Amino acid sequence: MPKSPVVILTALNLEYQSVRQRLADLQLHLHERGTRFEVGTVRGTSCRVALGLTNKGNNSAAVIAERAIQEFSPVAVLFVGVAGALWDTTRLGDVVMASHVYAYHGGTSEDDGLKARPRVWEAPHGISQLASHLARLNDWADTTPGHEDGPQVRFGAIAAGEIVQNSRISAEAKWIRQHYNDALAIEMEAAGVAQAGHLSGAPVAIVRGISDRADGTKNSSEDRNWQPRAAANAAAFALRLAVELVGEQEEAAMPQDDSSHSADRFDRSVSNTVHNSTVGIMAGSVTGSVVHLNTASPASDPTDLITELNGFRDQLKRHHTDGALDEDSYREALTDLDSALRLAGERTPGSPKRTFMTLKRLRGLVAEYPALVATLAPLVTAAGDLA
Repeated sequence: MPKSPVVILTALNLEYQSVRQRLADLQLHLHERGTRFEVGTVRGTSCRVALGLTNKGNNSAAVIAERAIQEFSPVAVLFVGVAGALWDTTRLGDVVMASHVYAYHGGTSEDDGLKARPRVWEAPHGISQLASHLARLNDWADTTPGHEDGPQVRFGAIAAGEIVQNSRISAEAKWIRQHYNDALAIEMEAAGVAQAGHLSGAPVAIVRGISDRADGTKNSSEDRNWQPRAAANAAAFALRLAVELVGEQEEAAMPQDDSSHSADRFDRSVSNTVHNSTVGIMAGSVTGSVVHLNTASPASDPTDLITELNGFRDQLKRHHTDGALDEDSYREALTDLDSALRLAGERTPGSPKRTFMTLKRLRGLVAEYPALVATLAPLVTAAGDLA
């Protein structure tokens, strides 16, 4: 299979161009439903990037993010652009990377006021750790003549809603700052992208350059000056992050030299021949055994895969019957499982890849249930091998 790219999405053309001008060898990639992506490489590297435009709003961002994930099976999805700062401690031009995202429009209206009921998505731990490391290195920013103080990367919550926030004194502005006082920035798309990543099992990072203070100065001359600089800073940091993410993937995929252990491989072996069972090992060493961890299931062709997926359906049902898997998650998981079974049985040229992507989405749905993930992970791998 070809090397997976990093997907970068933006909401505005200005943000799109800030990323695009840093890419080389761009080629058009057209989704079957008409969405256009451009695929290229970060200049001076082998890092492939699939760039797309979502337009404004969480709903649009979620749909395009889902399409991008299904189309490219990316290393990660980065949502890149500008945002407003909620507090004066964050400077214009600084970059905010979301430690978590609030969908702040969730709530309940009661006699004594509006009570917050947000949904929250945390950034993947590995991406957060890598981003913190790159921020400490501080070698990502473009040097701009006349600006001695370079932009800083800040980590904290980002609030995502459905309206343009351009006031500090409106009732909603006061409510947001009261209920989400740890949020550093506010914008309109991060919640949609985070939800798409959660359902698809794709890691998502939100990278925003601060272009205004959400205080009534949007569309002013100062905002028009800062917006391209903030977008450029966000693009620069996001692409630095993308290059490192792809580099780590390539390093992990390199074959390891384990010849020193080859003599032991065939005369120390434990084989568990019961598929879908669990073996627990608590030992510093295992003698007389070979233990295979996270290896693919015996689904070597579509017929085997269908058999294994039908077995997974029984496991899903047991989790639901026992109360471990809630009704909504169970129904969504069954929908994806039925789709995967149908695709696996089609035997058309594109069906193996679609089967693989559907199973990846299913894995994201059951990510909170280790036993289900342990069974499904080798099936996802097997589907990928068939693709």
